[in-house]
Amino acid sequence: MIADNLAAHKTERLEQFLDCHRNVHPSCASTYSTWLNQLERWSAKIERDVIARGVFTSVPELQRKLMRYICHYNQALKTVKWKYFDPTKGMTPKSAVTVH
Repeated sequence: MIADNLAAHKTERLEQFLDCHRNVHPSCASTYSTWLNQLERWSAKIERDVIARGVFTSVPELQRKLMRYICHYNQALKTVKWKYFDPTKGMTPKSAVTVH
C-alpha cells in the first residue's frame, strides 16, 4: 500500500486493519514530495486531453491514440521547477507552482 504522508493514514483504525492483514505493508512518501501526485496529474491530463474528448470504436484504437498523445507529449517536454512553501503561511499568488 502506497500512501501520502497524511495523518489520515496513521489512525487507530488503519493500525487495526494492518494487524489483521499482515501481507499489507504500508509505504508513505515524504510530505510534499509524493510521486503519486504527479501520477494523478498525468492520469488526469490524459483523461482530459484524450479520453474525455475521444470517440473510440475499439481498444486497439484507444491504445493507438494514447500512444500518439504520449509520443507527442514527450516531444515537447518542459522543465518542472519544484518549490517548497511553508504550508502554515497559506496560499499566495507567489506560492503557486505550475507543473506541466
